[in-house]
Amino acid sequence: MKPDEITKLEAYFKRIFNQDMVIKARPRKDDSAEVYHGDEFLGIIFRDDEDGDLSYNFSMAILDVDL
Repeated sequence: MKPDEITKLEAYFKRIFNQDMVIKARPRKDDSAEVYHGDEFLGIIFRDDEDGDLSYNFSMAILDVDL
């Protein structure tokens, strides 16, 4: 993802969820970014630009030991 996309997504996550949310570029990947709450990894945001409609999909796994 481009730096300006990451900046916009991070602002959105901070506004909707928590000020401690951080979005980081992934090494060697340009279609996704990592989502963190402080230092804790939460999931991945994937960029979907299919058929000219741009959207972002957030994927987060929740382990049963975390419940």
